[in-house]
Amino acid sequence: MPVPNRLMDLAPEIKAWRRDIHTHPELGFAEHRTSQIVADKLASWGIEVHRGLAGTGVVGVLRGQPGTGTIGFRADMDALAMQEVNGFEHRSQTPGAMHACGHDGHTATLLGAAKYLAETKNFAGTVHFLFQPAEEGGGGGRVMVEEGLFDRFPCDTVYALHNDPALPLGTAACVPGVIMAASDRLKITIKGRGGHAARPHTTLDPVVVGAHVVVALQSIVARRVDPIESSVISLTMFHAGSAMNVIADTAEIQGTVRALSEEVRKQVAALIEQVATNTAAAHGAVAEVEYIWGYPPTTNHVEQTERAARALEDVLGEGRVFRDRPPVMGGEDFSYMLLARPGAFIRLGQASPDGTGSVPVHNTAYDFNDEAAPLGAAWFARLAERELPR
Repeated sequence: MPVPNRLMDLAPEIKAWRRDIHTHPELGFAEHRTSQIVADKLASWGIEVHRGLAGTGVVGVLRGQPGTGTIGFRADMDALAMQEVNGFEHRSQTPGAMHACGHDGHTATLLGAAKYLAETKNFAGTVHFLFQPAEEGGGGGRVMVEEGLFDRFPCDTVYALHNDPALPLGTAACVPGVIMAASDRLKITIKGRGGHAARPHTTLDPVVVGAHVVVALQSIVARRVDPIESSVISLTMFHAGSAMNVIADTAEIQGTVRALSEEVRKQVAALIEQVATNTAAAHGAVAEVEYIWGYPPTTNHVEQTERAARALEDVLGEGRVFRDRPPVMGGEDFSYMLLARPGAFIRLGQASPDGTGSVPVHNTAYDFNDEAAPLGAAWFARLAERELPR
């Protein structure tokens, strides 16, 4: 795989950065140590550093040879609120937090590309390195855009990558159109009337009503959404009461809702409100629905996806870039940047034949495969050279 020799020389350094960040994970909008590391390294390489967007966001500005073109490369920095079970030396030292999605690897990968491009400057124009906080549900990408990211740091195009444990190391997926789902959250409060568990006839049991609501909501995707379309309603929490012999006054149901199109997204949101309130009313109870709109679908722009794929082929070789993988129902807040600027989001394989890098993301035993980082860094660098030719 034609990764520049200099980037291969940097591989041990990138690995050390990544493992240090993994050892000290930080949750969304609290990436103070991580953002300081990023800012210090960028500055040490002569890259202009700007801080403060979305709180802990960092933007590095690198000007190459004379030129007017601009490009943005994004990496996310936050960890997940999970307890790591791994026993290796670089495991998380922060209770209840771990890099279970590989954002440590994304950050180190982009730092590697930044160092290489700062040394070579084999491009004409400006590269913006966008290190964002709070991808995991906090919407850090949205906040950065709303706070004027692209007004202050103009980008003709924007690109990002995500590791993929389902793809072999040395391969990547680069697909135009919708590649990831909108991701919304849902909270339903069932209001009944509590009382003694021995006298249920004097109560209005919110648990029973809530159970009917849960079952009824499953019919929305099965019977109300076009089978050609895709949507998922996952009700993941059901809480009620505090004593086994007491029927509670209220019950609370929470979960997520996902769809691949804005039309289906709006349809499902309206149906959830209708089905939940009417099902509760049929039992004499009240359902209050709080629908929290989250990330929009992640949609790659056709022209920029093709450009990204060509740069990937330069690095990985012919036949190692998949262009027809189906979308996934996970969400990604790079979607906000793709709404603001044309660009593409790729998935970089990290599963080695020996099993390294094959544990799925959001798993307590996950770890980023350090062998993928030089490949990702080489892609960023090659894309800059292709898009901003001297």
